[in-house]
Amino acid sequence: MDNAPRSSLATMISKWRSVVPFSRMESSTQCCDSCVQPSDSSWDDHWVEDRLLEGFQTCTYSMPSSTHLPEEGYGYLIATLIRHHPPKRRKAVLHIHGWNEYFFQTHLAQFYEGLGYDFYAVDLHRYGRSLQVGELPGYMESVEDYFEELDACVEVISQDHDCVLLSGHSTGGLTAAIYASDRPKSFAGVILNAPWIDMQGSALFRALTPLIARGLSVTSPMMVLPASENHFYVQSLHESYYGEWDFNLELKKVDSQPVRPGWIRAVVNGHDRVGDGLHIDCPVLVATSAQSSDVTHWCEEAASTDLALDVERIAARVPMLGWHTTLVRIKGALHDVGLSREEVRERYFEEIRRWELAYVRSRRAQERYLKELEEI
Repeated sequence: MDNAPRSSLATMISKWRSVVPFSRMESSTQCCDSCVQPSDSSWDDHWVEDRLLEGFQTCTYSMPSSTHLPEEGYGYLIATLIRHHPPKRRKAVLHIHGWNEYFFQTHLAQFYEGLGYDFYAVDLHRYGRSLQVGELPGYMESVEDYFEELDACVEVISQDHDCVLLSGHSTGGLTAAIYASDRPKSFAGVILNAPWIDMQGSALFRALTPLIARGLSVTSPMMVLPASENHFYVQSLHESYYGEWDFNLELKKVDSQPVRPGWIRAVVNGHDRVGDGLHIDCPVLVATSAQSSDVTHWCEEAASTDLALDVERIAARVPMLGWHTTLVRIKGALHDVGLSREEVRERYFEEIRRWELAYVRSRRAQERYLKELEEI
């Protein structure tokens, strides 16, 4: 597919290198032999075995031009691209995780491979495999902060694939939506799993949050804010509590990560962009739970509703994403629809299959047919 021009693409390519992924326990806040060093070469296609998931491989993108904040100490940011295997198909999907998150959903990779796509995921800078000791977990000053590494990921994937789907969950869904809007002709479709495209909470909370965040971010953007957290969401997922999934509780915490004014400002600025109307030029599928709730004790609702976001507000904003949008609301789904109980996530996957067949596969076939007619 034709990609839109991207700024400093040559510079981005020169920064990729393959390294052993960082471990939060093994890294150091001081410059030493174990620190990731900038690469003098352009591309190193040597992928390494993933330390977290058996059968997966990783490659690390170094960003020497994106140095740490003063609060983080010496160093610069990195991002990590994950794949299940070397390219086998001409179609691929790139998945972006959400807040307090990293990629661990091996069943998601298996689903897309069964659909005919090679699977890639990215651990964005300051998250998961890319989080280095001393960094502020998940901190961003703008959604656009992620565009450099996403451009680089898409460039890597596009070398071997001519059809790319973009997938994003929660905050990653917000990032994916804005990125796809700003990168026309780059994707065959966009799949958003409970994207955080509007603020949850009461009308007063939604009105005050942007004002407070923008005010505090001027003088204290990285201060830790008191936050009321629902511990039951992560507990509903992890096998040591009430769920069925095994993931690293240091990288996806029960208590979440610290919330800071600068990060909230970045999120609400992203919400404003969605509210102003995006221009995603390919079909978009949005999937959410049928219901949100805010439980204060463990109950059935905690295992069958969205405990993080307001699905009504998400649904209201779906038409603002682009010219062709589809909304699916799934009864019994969790905030991450793909991590819901088996019968619920199977419905989610079936909705993706139906959407992909109708609006991606058929659309590409029609485009090829029209191109052939032009050539006759």
